[in-house]
Amino acid sequence: MALTSSMEDYLEAVLMIQQRHGYVRCVDVAEQLNVTKPSVSRAVKELSKMGFLVKKTDGTLSLTEKGFQIADQIYEKHQFFTQQLIEVGISPELAEIDACRMEHVISQESFEQLRDAYNAHKDD
Repeated sequence: MALTSSMEDYLEAVLMIQQRHGYVRCVDVAEQLNVTKPSVSRAVKELSKMGFLVKKTDGTLSLTEKGFQIADQIYEKHQFFTQQLIEVGISPELAEIDACRMEHVISQESFEQLRDAYNAHKDD
């Protein structure tokens, strides 16, 4: 089963919360994504089954290596597109919303080419 945009959002949220707090609870993910705790439980179960996430005995969540790689890629795309949109005059709020959409539809290869071209041009 391929990852959906929603599943990618869950992985990205776990990464972001982990970076901020050092640990991740289901309630934190629910708050971050503005979803219900039962929704988080279903997503955690599916992502765990797919090998992206582990729910520890204390109830905290952690990304597997495979999960971290996906979450990190999504988060990098999100940060890049948010920054680019803000730089061209889009409000930070709208930039966040649009970046979240864009991060899911662009392939990793296209993103890397775009990012590298931007960075090369920026350094000129």
